[in-house]
Amino acid sequence: MKICIVSDSHDNIPNIDTMLEYCKKEQIPFMLHCGDLCAPSVIKYLAEHFSGQIWWIEGNVHGELDRMAALSQDFPQVHYLGEEGSPQIPGVGLKIYMTHYPDVAERIAREENYDFIFYGHNHKPWEETKGKTKLVNPGTLAGMFNKATFAVLDTETQKLELKLLELL
Repeated sequence: MKICIVSDSHDNIPNIDTMLEYCKKEQIPFMLHCGDLCAPSVIKYLAEHFSGQIWWIEGNVHGELDRMAALSQDFPQVHYLGEEGSPQIPGVGLKIYMTHYPDVAERIAREENYDFIFYGHNHKPWEETKGKTKLVNPGTLAGMFNKATFAVLDTETQKLELKLLELL
């Protein structure tokens, strides 16, 4: 099973569409968004255009957060975790944690309670292992300050792939 990991999409619908097309082609059933979706309309857009389940957390750039959280409740496949949290993904035996901030990811990794911690914020794709925990930043889907990227995790092999939008 595969999971798409996204962060910092910043309302960039053309880039979101490219990522969604990839997910559809690869039949990816789950998406984790590590913050900075920005607008309520993006929650609705993802819910209407992604056929699987979505877990998302807050970032530091968002408008109408209360409305975004409420809108998530209108779609049973969209799961809002607040500032950070652990998504309960059906059929995936991995312990996963999501946050927007690298410093929080580092702090949580020290506890060694998770297999993967996904984060965003600085728009830099990154992967490192701390103890038994792999920390992963999928970069910025919006392509701000760095090239547009997202990551895909194969839950069976635990292999991660960074996807560069310009190569899709």
